[in-house]
Amino acid sequence: MIITKTPFRMSFLGGGSDLPEFYLKSPGATLSATINKYMYISSHDFFEKNKLRMKYSKTETVNSVAELEHPILRTVIKRLGIAGGLEVSSIADIPAGTGLGSSSSFTVGLLHNLYARLGKFVTKEKLASEACDVEIRELGEPIGKQDQYAAAFGGLNLITYATHDEVRVEPLHLEREKHLALQDHLLLFYTGQSRAASSILSEQRNNLLSNEKMENLKKMVEMVWRGREALYEGRFDRFGGLLHESWSLKKGMASGVSNDGIDRYYQLAMEHGAFGGKILGAGGGGFLLVCCPPEKKARVTQTLSAAGLDQRDFAFEHDGSKVIYAE
Repeated sequence: MIITKTPFRMSFLGGGSDLPEFYLKSPGATLSATINKYMYISSHDFFEKNKLRMKYSKTETVNSVAELEHPILRTVIKRLGIAGGLEVSSIADIPAGTGLGSSSSFTVGLLHNLYARLGKFVTKEKLASEACDVEIRELGEPIGKQDQYAAAFGGLNLITYATHDEVRVEPLHLEREKHLALQDHLLLFYTGQSRAASSILSEQRNNLLSNEKMENLKKMVEMVWRGREALYEGRFDRFGGLLHESWSLKKGMASGVSNDGIDRYYQLAMEHGAFGGKILGAGGGGFLLVCCPPEKKARVTQTLSAAGLDQRDFAFEHDGSKVIYAE
């Protein structure tokens, strides 16, 4: 039995610039952090040596890899040359479609688990780049590279995407007090709506053919560097203002990023003292992140809870994907 634990992420600034339609023309950058919500993948020998059993939201028992319906499981297991006698199970703290990068955490965790099963050491860089290869090149998902690198590396990072396709991860080494203060300025609310990110991201990717959309995304990339500076200076009011400015631009990148309900929740947060915020991930539902002064958190929480949102506690994590059990 081998079990891996891979974190989910919250993206603050620069989302969308990790799409190749953008960074192959202009350098991209994102600012994100991983949190203590995880994807757990377990694997062990299956009793029937010539079969595979996969347990996720459904259970599949098949005679060959090609018969697997789950695209990521099928692609990764085939990629690593595992033919049979394997059972894989997954459990997640947060459901899919909520904007925390769950599919990429699944891919990174699965690769990590099966490489460990094969007795092979794998670096965080290899985990991230291979997960990108699986999801983007092999499966053709209209996603970027931020989620895979965040899940593999863990922590608070500024990730850059060069025009020659190179990805670099720069950890932000905040003083302990500032790191704790950042978390103390953030609130997370579940909207009760889940959505498939692919349709929104596909539209956003196509919209990058527009000069206007490209220029707006360049502005959002520039905010990443300003956001890093604000965090090092402990200027959380400025950081929240950047979230607000970026969210205003992001809503114009594709239809479905926001809706009347989300706009109403966001406006309530701003009216009750928030500096800014955003819907995490591609948009359209999932989790609403709010940045506000600690003394206003109770008021904002009470207001949004009364409006129907579910406030969820979280903490930052720093390890990235790791093997937590190997029998």
